[in-house]
Amino acid sequence: MALLAVVLLLAVASFAALWPGYALYDTVGQYKQALSGEFDDWHPPVMARLWAVLHGRLGGTTEPMLVVQLGGYWLGFGLIAEGLAASGRWRSAVAVLVLAASPLLLGWQGAILKDAQMLGALIAGVGIVTAYALRDRRIPVVVAVLVMGLFGYALLVRANAVFAVVPLAVLLAPRPVGLVGKLVTIAVLSLAVIAAEPWINHRLFHAWPTGVEKTQPLYDLAAIGVREPNGSPFTSAELAAFRRKGCIKAYFWDPLGDEVACGKQVARLQAEEPGILYRLWARAIAAHPAVYAEHRLAHWNSTERWLVPPGRIGAEPPTTSTQNGVGLVAPTSRWASVIGSAGAAEAGSPLGWPIVWTFLALAVAPFAWARRNEPAAGLAVALAGSAIGMEASFLVVSIASDLRYHLWPMAASGLALTLLAGGTPIGRGARVVALALGSIVAAGIYARSTLPTAPTTYRAMIDTRTG
Repeated sequence: MALLAVVLLLAVASFAALWPGYALYDTVGQYKQALSGEFDDWHPPVMARLWAVLHGRLGGTTEPMLVVQLGGYWLGFGLIAEGLAASGRWRSAVAVLVLAASPLLLGWQGAILKDAQMLGALIAGVGIVTAYALRDRRIPVVVAVLVMGLFGYALLVRANAVFAVVPLAVLLAPRPVGLVGKLVTIAVLSLAVIAAEPWINHRLFHAWPTGVEKTQPLYDLAAIGVREPNGSPFTSAELAAFRRKGCIKAYFWDPLGDEVACGKQVARLQAEEPGILYRLWARAIAAHPAVYAEHRLAHWNSTERWLVPPGRIGAEPPTTSTQNGVGLVAPTSRWASVIGSAGAAEAGSPLGWPIVWTFLALAVAPFAWARRNEPAAGLAVALAGSAIGMEASFLVVSIASDLRYHLWPMAASGLALTLLAGGTPIGRGARVVALALGSIVAAGIYARSTLPTAPTTYRAMIDTRTG
């Protein structure tokens, strides 16, 4: 009862501090769609559809969506902590609540965004599964359907969520048993979901296509062409403009879509059908695999926020809402600014570097797999596998370096480590992991101490010739 009281207190305090939620640029766009009933696929339309339903029945602006994502967040973390406490692991339970109260995670969970919606849904689903697994109880059919609904919503609310949700679900499932069988199942189901998502968005949710799927091949084709112009579908004049304006950035694709920067040079290819662009993309990769790998690794390093300059934008939680004309406001509690400031400090520390959590997931996975018959270790396998799957996807499918894209993998890695930590000691392996982690952190600190400070605004990031 004491633990549940603490969870309830933390949840109420979070709602009080972050109410009614932050509205960022993407938030405003999705709210306008929810009001108008006209949806597009630039952001997965399931969120705007849900918002339209909640707004129609409950009114308000951002409040219903904050209840969905922050409520799921505390429900999930609370159930995990309570399950650990019920099994006698009080220290692990406290560690779960410390993770949940992280200003970085909590601050971003107050922003009405698809990333926070995904995190809330997945944490809630995992919390429900954990409540039964740690008590060695079978999940009732009705509860299983609820979990599937939460996972399904998370799957549709982010375009790349498939790489997190499918591994999570397959690794939680009792069948198949072996690692090879699970990996094959993950691959087959992931391909099926990727193939089905356009139909779901366009036919089921009636969202009109924006061409968002073109951004990935355009980003990679431009980066390959600047490094190796031979055979590039971009003209020599277009490639020269990319170089002159510094539009190829490891940080993000945005300069290529910006009219002031290089949007005009991209417009010709952007008018092509997606199928044509992806065929050109595949040919460029096959012709210049080393160049493609160099580009993708540079972007992966950027989005993992490892060997990067100090002051990179896009990491700290929001402290204000985007100006808008549709009545979306920001939290006014002074505690909201406290959470934001503490979250910014955490984002600037190694705790805010996705690379640290990616490494921890990779380190935890083999130890957890070896003990997968233990309920807690079995859960750790699924969480670590989900984090690894999503972080690995950024090597191929990613065009920006915002920290919010990593909220679920960071939380999942922290939970996996906590669930595994209370079992059989891993001995010498722990020292090796600690040494490797220390080396990663030291390299990141060295990069931040030697590289010039990054631009501090979005516009400056687009206009700078580096990045």
